[in-house]
Amino acid sequence: MFVLRRLPAFFALLMLAALSLRLGLSLLVTGPLTLALLVLLFIPKRFMQTLLGAVLWGGVLAWLGMAWLRANERLAGGQPWRRLVLIFGAVTLFTAWAAWLLRAKGSTPADEQP
Repeated sequence: MFVLRRLPAFFALLMLAALSLRLGLSLLVTGPLTLALLVLLFIPKRFMQTLLGAVLWGGVLAWLGMAWLRANERLAGGQPWRRLVLIFGAVTLFTAWAAWLLRAKGSTPADEQP
């Protein structure tokens, strides 16, 4: 159950890494940072899960901002924008769901054991 609750966060972090590469962040920065976050994802300490939840909620804001910018670009150019907003909205909801799964009660039973 521990791994299954973190699987959406795993994919959400990979999508955030793709977004950061798309925004122009270097692979030398994105690669190690993403790898570190993916390793921290499977450490069953409440602090780590809270930190990763904060990263994912920040990712939700990043996806919302990107959707806003791209939709405005499309509107200014007279191009279709609805499908773009639906796709970004789905990715945003998925990221929010992944963050919520990390914060749900009972998600880190190993914290209670010494």
